[in-house]
Amino acid sequence: MNDTLKTIMNRKSVRKFADKPISKEDVQTILKAGMSGPSCVNSRCWSFVVVQDKDKLLKMADANVKYANPLRGANLGILVCGDLSRTEFFANAREFWVIDGAIAAQNMILAAESLGIGSCWLGTWPVKERVDNQTALFDLPEHIVPHSVIA
Repeated sequence: MNDTLKTIMNRKSVRKFADKPISKEDVQTILKAGMSGPSCVNSRCWSFVVVQDKDKLLKMADANVKYANPLRGANLGILVCGDLSRTEFFANAREFWVIDGAIAAQNMILAAESLGIGSCWLGTWPVKERVDNQTALFDLPEHIVPHSVIA
């Protein structure tokens, strides 16, 4: 089995993390992997909010309610968002941003796995309360819609 398939097959959701910092280089690699996935008509209609501040991670967990407890012990959180200002190219199927966000999140989770970093995907969209909470927490403009969180 090649390295790519090993990474895919070995990936698991990690809910308890070691208290080790994640390097700037690793964060950049994870983000680059997210941006390397396909998107509808190459719109690249995503936006990412990177959080390493422990207090803000706790607030992110609260904003996503009880299902986001892995953030409480994480050293990194990435809020994956859709950027609706970039969806004008596919007006007949504007909701493709959701799929594009899922692909970006999956790529980031696989990149983390390949770097030896555990991760956990936490759903936000389409639960209005979670979307509204994350939007308020980060004071996001109307065209940026929270999709999911990666711990």
